[in-house]
Amino acid sequence: MLLVEKPLDGVAVVTLNRPEAMNALSKALRAALQTAIAEMDADPGVKVIVLTGAGERAFTAGLDLKELSTDPLGMGAANATDPAQNPARAVLGCSKPIIGAINGVAITGGFEVALACDVLICSTNARFADTHARVGITPGWGLSQKLSRCIGPYRAKELSLTGNFLDAATAYEWGLVNRVVAPDELMPAALQLAAQMADIDGDMLVTYKAMIDDGYELAMGEGLKLEHARSVTHNREVTPEMVAARRAAVQARGRNQ
Repeated sequence: MLLVEKPLDGVAVVTLNRPEAMNALSKALRAALQTAIAEMDADPGVKVIVLTGAGERAFTAGLDLKELSTDPLGMGAANATDPAQNPARAVLGCSKPIIGAINGVAITGGFEVALACDVLICSTNARFADTHARVGITPGWGLSQKLSRCIGPYRAKELSLTGNFLDAATAYEWGLVNRVVAPDELMPAALQLAAQMADIDGDMLVTYKAMIDDGYELAMGEGLKLEHARSVTHNREVTPEMVAARRAAVQARGRNQ
């Protein structure tokens, strides 16, 4: 139900593989996803992770409602704090960049998992929907807070208080996703971006990602203080020789882009 591949140096691809169930997040799949991400996070050979779903219909339709309907304790998953049962926390807990390659629908809990990624690339088949209100439950994996911070409170309320679908083109216009590509171009585009990230020192990726994420949770003034404190600590260890060694590669890349 979960595939892990390493197609490029420094890059791992994690695929939710229940296409017959729209990659719904069963209890077993949630646990497997947390284990895989933790293993990739601890693997020094992996710098960047691409998270996607099998098939073209769904990234993930969220919690497996069929499973929940037969489990009297199942609804607790909606408010789980354990990353083994809360896949958004499993994704957010990864210190390395995670690129979400959104191949199809990302619905409710699946929307929350997508929002937990660091970068989103989606195919023209992708659609997003928050159906929490229509199902009669409130989100517990971060959607009510993160969506409004991504696209603004007015647009977030439109989506969450109607349950309407958001198509890929509009998601791009609203700033929810980085880019939209044809279905057959999705994984090549995600892998190309992952390879570009993986070309950077792994510790630098972790350090910079954490600086952005931790600062974003603060008011601007406090975020600037955080940046200054961490920058002073990090840059103290950087020597002129280290900068010179990388300068030529940076210049060559600039000429070729």
